[in-house]
Amino acid sequence: MPLLGSLIKSAYSLRNKPVELRENWANPEETQARQLTRLLRKAQFTAFGEHYEFSKILTSENILQAFHEKVPVHDYSKIYKHWWYRSLNGEPYVTWPGKVKYFALSSGTSEASSKYIPVTSDMLRSIKRGSLRQIVSMVRHDFPLDFYEKGMLMIGGSTHLQYNGTYYEGDLSGITAASIPFWFQHFYKPGKRISKTADWNTKLNEMVKKAPTWDIGVIVGVPGWVQILLEKIIEEYNLNTIHDIWPNLGVYVHSGVSIKPYLNSFEKLFGKKMMYNESYLASEGYIAYQNKKQCQGMTMVIDNGIFYEFIPFDSNNFDEEGNLKPNPQTLFLSEAEENTDYALLMTTNAGAWRYLIGDVIRFVDKKSGEIQITGRTKQFLSICGEHLSQENMNRAIELLQQDLNIEIKEFTVYAFRHNGRFAHQWYLGTDAKLDEKDAAKRIDLHLKDLNDDYRVERLEAIGNVFVKVLSPDVFLQYMEKKGKVGSANKFPRVLKNERIADWEEFLQTQKIEGTCIR
Repeated sequence: MPLLGSLIKSAYSLRNKPVELRENWANPEETQARQLTRLLRKAQFTAFGEHYEFSKILTSENILQAFHEKVPVHDYSKIYKHWWYRSLNGEPYVTWPGKVKYFALSSGTSEASSKYIPVTSDMLRSIKRGSLRQIVSMVRHDFPLDFYEKGMLMIGGSTHLQYNGTYYEGDLSGITAASIPFWFQHFYKPGKRISKTADWNTKLNEMVKKAPTWDIGVIVGVPGWVQILLEKIIEEYNLNTIHDIWPNLGVYVHSGVSIKPYLNSFEKLFGKKMMYNESYLASEGYIAYQNKKQCQGMTMVIDNGIFYEFIPFDSNNFDEEGNLKPNPQTLFLSEAEENTDYALLMTTNAGAWRYLIGDVIRFVDKKSGEIQITGRTKQFLSICGEHLSQENMNRAIELLQQDLNIEIKEFTVYAFRHNGRFAHQWYLGTDAKLDEKDAAKRIDLHLKDLNDDYRVERLEAIGNVFVKVLSPDVFLQYMEKKGKVGSANKFPRVLKNERIADWEEFLQTQKIEGTCIR
């Protein structure tokens, strides 16, 4: 009998009861108000807290309203320029008590240069709590006892962090993996030695080499990189599916991008039914995770060191490039509605205050707190009012794959002026033989069905839809050129501004041109 698995499951089951009580969303507004009060109280004697008079906010009759009126909304440029650069230089008590020891490097998918996001001890504890809750939630799925003795393969950034005199910098996945609790070391793969490897290709080869020695039950990682690893292992050992080598693999925890465009590819890599479990861990904190089998989205974690606000993602609050306009409308949790896209604002125990993280979310079930990520503030397409969201694009590609029974491993799109009107240029990464004009027509038709604004603008303003089919390796080579291989790096779904010129210049070296429909 798997004694260790029995003990782990029993411990998890006991811990699962209070978790359910904490996250049942019985009093979400009250819970969030307590979070804000705790954050303000702890940071009131920081430079930020004194500047914005947190002590006075805490004595107000309505703390939420006073906070809204006193503290401005920040994007990265604003909070870094005025506050975070001081923490980066080693100054303590800037936006959070103490000295910031870690900074997560994050460029998202829309910025060319890296952002330095503070990661405090309080935030690391919150991330650990959130991660444990997600693991705990698996008890509900009635896996056999020995499942809880299997390895968990976490495909993240290097745990080797760069020390810069006053702080350590690196991927958030590397920062968190470096402090994995002792009791988890037995389960954690690929292990400390491989995890420290900075070069993705070296790490990939090491994982392929070690794969036969592991008994993996859970894989965690961004879909694109997980897919590459599984394909490499299958090819190296001449397997039919990954279950030939890891028969106990049962769960894939994915994050970063929508899993839907990748599902066709993954179904062919797996030999049995898998449980897909989505998590939402950003550089700024642990936001949500999927804690039920049958649910539309992920449950927001509202009692773990983060206070949320919501900006309606519309032309009143954002310009055509996705930049925040002055004095945007901001809503508290009680004011947010279902089926409306919101840019997410976060106030955290890492010293982020009313901070725009760049993600767009939607409540699909407000009562249970379930959300979906629908895109990024700068990862949408609207050169002439077509308002195509990342969700629209993902769905169109998903439908194209279903139409033709093919796998599209990557894609990107941008808009530009063409012959006095506008055009969309799509690039599809697939190994399938695909007629580009037919693909363009199908994408166009699906988008017309999915989005009324696109259908209208397609009649008048958007004259052409261009499509070019590329090998998936071209996308990987571009990421390698930009030094963005592996970990949580994601190829941008929408290219804008200098990214367009950079991508096209890269493709010219490959002698690639587009094909269009009118």
